[in-house]
Amino acid sequence: MPESKYQRPLGIGLAERLGQRPTRIQILAGPRQVGKTTLIRRLFDRRPPGSSAYLSVDTPIGDSPLGVAILVPEQTSQSLGARPDAAWLVDKWRQAAQTAMAWSAQASQGNTSADHRHFVLALDEIQKIPNWSETIKGLWDSTMASHVPIHLVLLGSSPLLLQRGLTESLAGRFELLPVRHWSYAEMTDAFHVTLEQYIYFGGYPGSIEHLDNETRWRDYVRHSLIQPNIERDILELTRVDKPALLKQLFELGCQYSGQIVALDKIVGTLQDAGNTVTLSRYLDLLHSAQLLVGLQKYAHQEIRRRKSPPKFQVQNTALVSALAPYSFDEARADRSYWGRLVESAVGAHLVNTCDGSTRIHYWREGVNEVDFIVQRGRKLAAIEVKSGKSSPMRAGLDEFCNRHSGCRRLVVGSDATPIDEFLRYPADHWV
Repeated sequence: MPESKYQRPLGIGLAERLGQRPTRIQILAGPRQVGKTTLIRRLFDRRPPGSSAYLSVDTPIGDSPLGVAILVPEQTSQSLGARPDAAWLVDKWRQAAQTAMAWSAQASQGNTSADHRHFVLALDEIQKIPNWSETIKGLWDSTMASHVPIHLVLLGSSPLLLQRGLTESLAGRFELLPVRHWSYAEMTDAFHVTLEQYIYFGGYPGSIEHLDNETRWRDYVRHSLIQPNIERDILELTRVDKPALLKQLFELGCQYSGQIVALDKIVGTLQDAGNTVTLSRYLDLLHSAQLLVGLQKYAHQEIRRRKSPPKFQVQNTALVSALAPYSFDEARADRSYWGRLVESAVGAHLVNTCDGSTRIHYWREGVNEVDFIVQRGRKLAAIEVKSGKSSPMRAGLDEFCNRHSGCRRLVVGSDATPIDEFLRYPADHWV
C-alpha cells in the first residue's frame, strides 16, 4: 500500500472520536518523527474544506502553517517572527470558536455528514507555550459552557511536559492517545519493508527514502531524530545539570541495548558521572522521550525491582544501527551482533505496544535468565528470543516457569512463534 494513502490505526480511532459530540480534549503525545503531524494532515485531508485548522507553536507569528489559512492573522502585540505565547493562544482560540459556529451553521444547512459537523482545531507542540495547560483549561471550559461545536486536538513531542500539564490543570478534560514508534506491521503495510530491514533500520517513516544510501540514513537519524529529541525535547525543556552525561548515557544505552548493566559499575566509565541517582533520573528522561528505557527485574517486591540493575532497551532499533559501526550487510553477517539486534527489536516492540496495565521486565537469578517477562495483572508470559539456527539455552525459561505456575512460555524465533508473527501483535496479546 503506498505510504501516501496509508492511515495508521490510531488515525482511524481519532477520526471516530472527532465524529462525536465534543466532550474531551484529544491529546496526541509521542516522540519526534513518528507521524503526529502527518496523521492530523491526512485526517484533515478527508474532511470538508473549512471544517478544520492546524496551527503550530513552532511556526513564528505571521507564517502560514501547512498552507492552512482558516484562522487569519490579526493585529497582535507581538512582532512578526516571534514565538507564540498565551496571548497568541487566546487570540487563535477566539477565531477558532467563531469559525466553528459559522461552520456548524453552514453544515446544518447542507449535505455535510454527521461525522464532519464539528469544527476541529489542532495545536502542535503546545507544551512550548508557557503555562499552556492553565490557558487551555480556561478556554475549554468557557467554550464548552457556551456549547461551541469545536473539537480540540493537542499534539506534543515531549510526553513528560505534556503529562505534567495534564495532571496539574486538565484532569478529567482529556483523553490521551499515545503516538508510538511505528510497528513492523505498520512499516510493512505502508512501505513494504522486509523483516530484516525493520530489525536494522527500525520504525521511522521519514527515513524510508534513505534506505538505499546508508550514509544519508545515518545522518538523518542522528541529526533529524536523535539530536532534536535530546536537545529540544529534553535539554531545553527540562532541567539537566549535566547534558554531556545524559548524552553519554544514551549512547551507552544504545551500544548495550539488550544487556543488563549495573549503574554503579558504569559510573567510573562516564565523564563527570556523579552518582547512580543522577543516572537513574537521566534514564527516566530518555524514557519519557521514548528513546531508551531501563527495564526492571521481575520480582514480587517492588523494592527489589527498583534496586535491580536496569536492562538497557532502545525503543527503536534505528537508534542502535545509526550509532554502530556495522552496515546493514555487515550486521546480518555477524550472527552474534545480529542476535542482539533481533532481541532489541523484540524488546522495543514489547515496550512500545504495552498499555497502562501491562509491564515489561527481565528476570535473572544466578546463571538463569529470561529475556523478557510480560506482566498483566497476575498473568505472566516468559519470552526467550531465538535469532539463530541453534537452540538457545532455556534453563532460565524452565526455571522461571517452574516457579510461576500458569506462566505462558514463548520462544520467539522458533517454528511455533516466528519473529514476524510475534511483531504483529501487541504485548498484552501474548500474556
